[in-house]
Amino acid sequence: MSKSAITVTIKLFAAYQEAFQVSELVLEFPNSTPVRAVCDRLIAEHPELSQWRDITRFGINLIFVEPDTLLQDGDEVVLIPPVSGG
Repeated sequence: MSKSAITVTIKLFAAYQEAFQVSELVLEFPNSTPVRAVCDRLIAEHPELSQWRDITRFGINLIFVEPDTLLQDGDEVVLIPPVSGG
């Protein structure tokens, strides 16, 4: 019997970390969820992050991926908005 939900760990950086005030979240999603849905869910909770939606890069298990890549149970997801530094 397959699970109807998966659990992923989300590592937050820059604006995402500032909005949530934590560096990591563990969330459940339905099976066959694309990684972009993680970003959508976080923006739903913190609408001020919407400015980063189209320019955030995604990583799963230390590999950059396209927004439509499907999540698997146990994946580690990173959301990487543009950052500036010096």
